[in-house]
Amino acid sequence: MALMITDECINCDVCEPECPNNAISQGDETYVIDPNKCTECVGHFDTPQCVEVCPVDCIPKNPDRVESKDQLMVKYHQLTGK
Repeated sequence: MALMITDECINCDVCEPECPNNAISQGDETYVIDPNKCTECVGHFDTPQCVEVCPVDCIPKNPDRVESKDQLMVKYHQLTGK
């Protein structure tokens, strides 16, 4: 399941550099996560790094992008070529 950033985002800039897949970018009003690039850090880390650093807890799982750990690992391999 990809993650998403909610309206509670305060644009603090800490999540974007933590994403190993470059899935986070500045949107019109808040940061956004590209669900095609988000693997919840599967393949890179044990926990999603953006969630770890977010000071306002505004990065939940995206209910519209339900993916298993296996599917996230496949996405990781496709994105990284590993």
